[in-house]
Amino acid sequence: MGLDDKIKNAAEDIAGKAKEAFGKGTDNERLEAEGHADQSKANVKQAGENVKDAFK
Repeated sequence: MGLDDKIKNAAEDIAGKAKEAFGKGTDNERLEAEGHADQSKANVKQAGENVKDAFK
């Protein structure tokens, strides 16, 4: 996978962190959970990218 995918994963992680922080700040548990889930998805995708890169 290319650099574009890595950038998208990083952006998704940052957006998830922002969403989680906003959820904490507004005491919105659903938004906080969504942010955490977004971060987790980005981390899983990034791990997959790292595995693919290792076998190149």
